[in-house]
Amino acid sequence: MVERFKGELPAIVRFLAFPAAFLPLGQALTFAVRRFARRKPAMFDRLGDYGRCSFLIAPTDLDFAFLVVPDGARAEVRTLTRRHGVEADVTVKGPLLVLLGLLDGTFDGDALFFNRTIDVAGRTDALVAFRNAIEDAELKPSDFVGLKGEIAGLLDKWVFRGLDMARRLTGAPMGGEAR
Repeated sequence: MVERFKGELPAIVRFLAFPAAFLPLGQALTFAVRRFARRKPAMFDRLGDYGRCSFLIAPTDLDFAFLVVPDGARAEVRTLTRRHGVEADVTVKGPLLVLLGLLDGTFDGDALFFNRTIDVAGRTDALVAFRNAIEDAELKPSDFVGLKGEIAGLLDKWVFRGLDMARRLTGAPMGGEAR
């Protein structure tokens, strides 16, 4: 039997993060994704019709989730409490640090799925298209805020260091091969 690692955020962090579900986090993320889509439309073009699919990203260690429709310049991100019984084309559940590692290419989604670190339900064809588009884009934190040059490199370096430290502290798998 495959042993699942912990990798979940400590209870105090989960408690402190809960108010984020009620802040305009979804609006800020929608704005960031739309700006990113204007700068890198090829990633969203690659999604084709899958860009209109809804993806429920549900961190298992937080009391809220994200409903994402990656439809390029019309993209939308909503923040929902877990009590919302929202239906989505695709649902991905796992610890937040792992989900972020999927986004930045640190982790292999197939391996995480097969060792039961993440749970996936719904249209796997849409999820595979989404994953392929993300992998091809070779995303970095600076891409989402539109930074370039030296300042972008500094931001990326510090965000990745912070994520690696958080993964170490929580027992999540360590990445870094993809960076």
